[in-house]
Formats: sequence, C-alpha cells, structure tokens
Amino acid sequence: MVSDWRPFVYGGLASIAAEFGTFPIDTTKTRLQVQGQVSDAKFKEIKYKGMTHALLRISKEEGIRALYSGIKPALLRQATYGTIKIGIYYSLKSIVIKNPHDETLFKNVLCGITAGVIGSSIANPTDVLKVRLQAEKEAYAEKGMLRCFLDIYKNEGVKGLWRGVCPTAQRAAVCAGVELPVYDITKRNLILSGTIEDGVFNHFVSSFTAGLAGAVTSTPIDVVRTRLMNQRKLRTALVDGARVQVLYTGSFHCAIHTVQTEGLLALYKGFVPTWVRLGPWNIIFFIMYEQMKRLY
Repeated sequence: MVSDWRPFVYGGLASIAAEFGTFPIDTTKTRLQVQGQVSDAKFKEIKYKGMTHALLRISKEEGIRALYSGIKPALLRQATYGTIKIGIYYSLKSIVIKNPHDETLFKNVLCGITAGVIGSSIANPTDVLKVRLQAEKEAYAEKGMLRCFLDIYKNEGVKGLWRGVCPTAQRAAVCAGVELPVYDITKRNLILSGTIEDGVFNHFVSSFTAGLAGAVTSTPIDVVRTRLMNQRKLRTALVDGARVQVLYTGSFHCAIHTVQTEGLLALYKGFVPTWVRLGPWNIIFFIMYEQMKRLY
C-alpha cells in the first residue's frame, strides 16, 4: 500500500511547471512531425524548415498565442500523467528497493516502464486534444476544452479519445524507462564518485543527461504517436489522382508507411525541438522536484 503522498503531489506540480515553461517548443515539434505526409494533402506541404523557422513563422502568421495552443489539455495531462507517473515510480522503487545499495539500472527501468504505461494510458484523451490543438489551431481554438472533448467523442467515439494510446504508452514506457532511471543512476554515481555533491548542479547535469537519452530513444515513437492522434476517422485524400482512405491502421503500419514514403529520417522529424524541449523540461522538473522534497 502506498503511504507516502509526496511523490504524487510533487511530481504533478513539477510536471505542470516544466510543461508550461517548454510548451512553445513542443508546439513546433508537433508541427514539424505532422508536415510532409505524402498521403494527406492537408499536411503534405513542408511549411517549416526547422525549429527556429517554425517558431518565427507560427508567431508571425498566427500570433504568439498560437505557440500555446493546446496548453490547457497539456497542463491537465501533466496534472494526471505527471502525478501518476512520478508517484508510481518512486512508490514502486521504495517497495522493490529496500536498501539503497541494492539499486540497479534494471530495477529502475522496470519501475519507470510500469509508471509510464499506467500514467500515459489514463491521460491519453488530454494528449489527443493537445495534439489536435497544436496541429490545427483554427479548427479548435475558438471552442472550449470541454467542447473539443465532446466533439471528438461525438464524431469519433471513445476510441477517438484513446486514439494512439498504444504508441503513447510505448513512448511513455521508453521515456519513463530511460529518463527516470538515467537521472537516478547519473545522480547517484556522481555523488558516490565524489565528482559532484548532491545539489542543484548535480541535479542539472543528471537531468540534462536524462533529457538527451530520452530524446534519442523516444523520437521515432513520438512521430508515430503524433500522426496517429492527428488523423481523423474515415478521412480520404487524393493520391495519384485517386481518392483513397489514408488512415493508418496502427503503430507498425504508420511507421512502415512513413519510412516508405518519406524515408527513414522521417522518424526523427522534430528531433531537435524534442531534445531542446526535453533538456529544459527535465531540468525544470527535477530541480523543482528535488527542492520540494526538501520542504517536507
């Protein structure tokens, strides 16, 4: 039984702060990932040349507020996903690892994967709405968050709210299974080796390392997840003069289709903003989390 509530509360608050601070970068990442889809006329055009160009063009054409389109469901997602993920991870660690000397990378990874999958699966509807708002601001921006949820449910059913849940859970398993253990192991080794004592600088280095590791391992899954979430049910498009259905049937089909039509590097679209975002995100999160731990 979980008796310590602090990892849940601190994890949720730190996740919200990190999300808000890095959200514009996440918007550029989403725009970069959905563009260039050969089978979809709406997203076929390559509008953005990179992260900086995307930031400037979105700001110029749609306004600064467009960079925060989808922030409400994103914060709601972190309030649920971040709370559950961090709470479960550190609660599981306290159960599995009784003695700090028994801590291993394998045990940490196992706890991270479990926490990531459970948290992301529960929070998936908020992620779907966030992606839709970021990819198509005009279609959703004038509606309230609740109305958008209801529209997705009405037009696409319950499955619409959990669209992309498999790649989302896969990405969360990779992110949580890599970032959290990498942070803990890096922090622990820096302390034990006497390189950097337990403090803000240690937390900075450890969180930056965790962010880089997370970006490398999660970007291909994130591209697939974003495209699955952004697609509509029974949507059609003109391909070589013929009107065909362009639905991805699942994660594997989306990945294969993306590689076949756009090349292998398409799976790393948005890598730079992913890395640039995960670095600051993890830095803000872990430093804030560590400071809150000292308060109570």
